[in-house]
Amino acid sequence: MTACASISTSIFASVSATQTVAVDSFDTWRDAVRLLLAQDVPPHAVQWRSTLAEADLFGGLAQAATPAQTVVSVRIPRSLMTMLESAACFRADDRWAFLYRVVWRWHHGEQVVMSAADEDGMRLHAMVKTIHREAHKMNAFLRFRERAAELGAPRFVAWFEPLHDVLPRVSAHFARRMGRASWLIATPQATAVWDGSTLLQGPPSATGPLDVEDEGEQLWLAYYRSTFNPARLNTHAMELHMPVRYWKNMPEAALIPALISQAAAGAQRIAQTASVGARQGTQVQVTAERAQPERASSTALQTCQRCTLWCHATQAVPGTGPRDARIMLVGEQPGDQEDLAGLPFVGPAGQLLDRALQKAGIDRDRIYVTNAVKHFKWEPRGKRRLHKTPAQLEIDACMFWLEQEIEQQQPEVIVALGSTALKSLLKSPKAALTRMLGQEIRQEIKQKTRLIVPTYHPSFVLRVPGVDEQRAAFEEMVRALSRARSLSA
Repeated sequence: MTACASISTSIFASVSATQTVAVDSFDTWRDAVRLLLAQDVPPHAVQWRSTLAEADLFGGLAQAATPAQTVVSVRIPRSLMTMLESAACFRADDRWAFLYRVVWRWHHGEQVVMSAADEDGMRLHAMVKTIHREAHKMNAFLRFRERAAELGAPRFVAWFEPLHDVLPRVSAHFARRMGRASWLIATPQATAVWDGSTLLQGPPSATGPLDVEDEGEQLWLAYYRSTFNPARLNTHAMELHMPVRYWKNMPEAALIPALISQAAAGAQRIAQTASVGARQGTQVQVTAERAQPERASSTALQTCQRCTLWCHATQAVPGTGPRDARIMLVGEQPGDQEDLAGLPFVGPAGQLLDRALQKAGIDRDRIYVTNAVKHFKWEPRGKRRLHKTPAQLEIDACMFWLEQEIEQQQPEVIVALGSTALKSLLKSPKAALTRMLGQEIRQEIKQKTRLIVPTYHPSFVLRVPGVDEQRAAFEEMVRALSRARSLSA
C-alpha cells in the first residue's frame, strides 16, 4: 500500500457522520483504509458492511468513477500485505474490521501485531493457514465435467462449495494449469470464467451442481475403481485427507461405500494375500508345492512376476528370430536400450554382435536371439541406469521362459554369450566360462541332443581394457560363432 490510489465516494456512507464503510473486495477495503488512516479514524469508530458487487459475468466487472480523495501513504511490508490478502478470504462477520485493526496497530508502531504471540497476530496467522488449507482442498477435490461443444459456452464446468472465499485464488491456479481450454467454476457465492485468455469473476450463476452429461466420466470411475487397494484401506485416514463434506460433488465418491463394504467382506484379505510376494525382505526359497498361498503361474511373459526384476523394468524383452532357426544366441539380460525398445541386442553390444556375425558369415535374420533373463536389472548412477549382474535366484526364475523358447525353436546349436547364459543353459551356478572357451558341450534333454558353444558376451568385449585384449576377445567371439555355423550346416 505504498502507492496512493483514488477511491470512489460511493464506498463511504458519510464517514465523518456514521463511520460506515461498504466493502465488496480486498481492493475496495484497501482503498478505504487509506482514506480512514488519512482522517485518523480509529478502528472502534468504523462500522464495516460487506456488499456483493453487481457485475456482468461475461461482459467484465463494472467499474465505478474514482474522483480524487485525500489519502495517506501507508508503508506495509510485503509479508504482512500477503497475509492480509489471504485473511480477507476468511468468512467472518468482522473480518474487515479485524484487518483494519491490524493495519491501524502496525501504522501506529505496534509491529508485534505480525507475531503469532500477539492476540491479533495469532488470529491473523490462523486465518491465513485456514485459507491456504481451503484453497488446497478446492484444488484437490474440484471436479470438472466436460460438456458438448456450444458456441461461446465454456467447455468444462464445475460446482464447488468452499467454506471461505478462495475462488479467486483457485481460479487463477486453474487458468495457469488448463491452458486455452475454457471453463467455468460456480460456487454459491461467486462464479469464475476462463475463456482461454481472460479470467472473469462475477456473482453466482448457479444454485447447485450443474447438470452436465460427461461421457468421459465413466473412464475416470473405472480408473478410480481399479486403483482402489482394499488391503490398504484406512477409512479414518481417508476421511481425514478427503473430508466427507466434499464427497457429494465428487463422482468417484459414489463408489466408496461399496468399495469399503467389499473390503470388509473379504476383498481386503484377498488383496493382502496377493501382495505378500512383493514385500521387501529376506527371500526364503521353498518348493512350489509348499508355497502358501497358492498363486497362479504367469502364462504370458509380459505378466511375469516370478522374481522382483519386473518391478523396476520397463517391460519384458522376448527373443526374436525365425521359427526354423538352427542357431540360437543366448545373452545375459536386456540393457538400457533393449529395455526401452522391447528387443534384444539393439544397443552398443548389439552393434558389436552384428559385426561379429557378419565376420563369421552368419545372417542375423536367420538366427534366433534371446537372453537368459528377460527383465533389465539396473542400479541408478545419476541420471543413468547402469547394468547390474542378475543373481542366481533371478536366473533360475527366468529359466521357465528360456526353456520354453528352446522347446519351441528346437535349435541345433546354442551359443552361450557370457557366463550368465552358460550357467542358465547348464543349470549350474558353478559353470566357469573361461575354462569352457573353445569347447563344444553336448547336452541330452528329453532324448534330444543339442550343442552349446560358449563365448564372451559382446558387452564384455566392449569393456576389456587395452586395444590388443579387446581385439583378442572379439576374435574369440567370431571363432565361436563360426564354429556354431559349421556345426549347424
